[in-house]
Amino acid sequence: MGVRQTTGLFLLPITQTTGVSIVAMSFALAVGQFVFGAAQPVFGAVADKFGAPKVIIAGSLLLALGAALTPLMTTSAGLLLTMGVIAAAGAAAGSFSILIGIASQRLPAEKRSMASGIINAGGSIGQFVFAPLVQFIIGVAGWASAMFATAFAALLTIPLVLPLIRSAKSAASNAVSTVAAGHITLSSQLREALRNPSYLYLHAGFFTCGFHIAFLVTHFPSDLQLCGLTPNVAANSLGLIGLFNVVGSLGIGWLGQRYRMKYLLAWVYASRALMIAVYLVMPKTALNIYIFAAALGVTWLATVPPTAGLVGKLFGTRYLATLFGLTLFSHQVGGFLGAWLGGVVLSETNSYQWMWYADIALALLAAIINLPIREQRLQAQPATA
Repeated sequence: MGVRQTTGLFLLPITQTTGVSIVAMSFALAVGQFVFGAAQPVFGAVADKFGAPKVIIAGSLLLALGAALTPLMTTSAGLLLTMGVIAAAGAAAGSFSILIGIASQRLPAEKRSMASGIINAGGSIGQFVFAPLVQFIIGVAGWASAMFATAFAALLTIPLVLPLIRSAKSAASNAVSTVAAGHITLSSQLREALRNPSYLYLHAGFFTCGFHIAFLVTHFPSDLQLCGLTPNVAANSLGLIGLFNVVGSLGIGWLGQRYRMKYLLAWVYASRALMIAVYLVMPKTALNIYIFAAALGVTWLATVPPTAGLVGKLFGTRYLATLFGLTLFSHQVGGFLGAWLGGVVLSETNSYQWMWYADIALALLAAIINLPIREQRLQAQPATA
């Protein structure tokens, strides 16, 4: 996630050195958002059937390959292939749907929300570490060197999969027992889910989350430069978003064990709309941007634990990687539009103003649409010996 959430730092350097237009580059990154989402239910189904470790290792190799090939590309088609397809698919194979699916199958229900928050926080720490580091390498050695560095970092994730390989046998036996107990196939579970209004409401809300995050990751650095701020301010802001999302992820994971998750989601989306409105009217100084980034970071990916938790509550954990992967696909359809339309609006109006207005409207709609979700009330757990 550290590699994936810093791609916006490459937007201006690549367009300035290759001659690729900002609209074409925005489209490549938008396709990357779409592929990241489309690949997750596919990789989730593979992980549900054959185990997650092989999927994660393959994803690490794809992510490294896409990053390593990007500096060799000087056309929009080449960048579309490397950043929009190969690297994005690789990132999907080690993303939330796979990792939260693994954790949920190994933990009792009352611990899953917190576990999802911890996994989410790990991705945010990656963003906090990588954003200033990538910007530093870009400033010192150029964007190509920074891209090679992210390729090397992607390979470093492979040793981290080894503990999962060692536990794969027990996970497989657990999956077999779950199937025997549930007597439901993946196709039957998918049909049931797609007929469930609450599941569809989750998709709609997550679509807005993807629009918001992809627009900011892709275009926030260039928006700040339009305001006269330096690239370092943009990089530090992305880092702060990642750092404070650690607090938000852990906090909402804890709250998800105590409060109904649909209300947590509604609060997160409504607070985003308020923060964007404040951003539009506040003076664009470095200090104000850092305060905004910190506040935004608390809600940044805080939607992931309650969304995954609600999917688990609605349908159990047997096919969680696939079902949550499908919600992430909706998330990334929104991400495609956020990344691409940001470039189109900038090209047509020389400003991102209308994108910010759209972001506010969608966030308010997402807050409302989560309220009808049929979530069981939390029950007090009996004391155990």
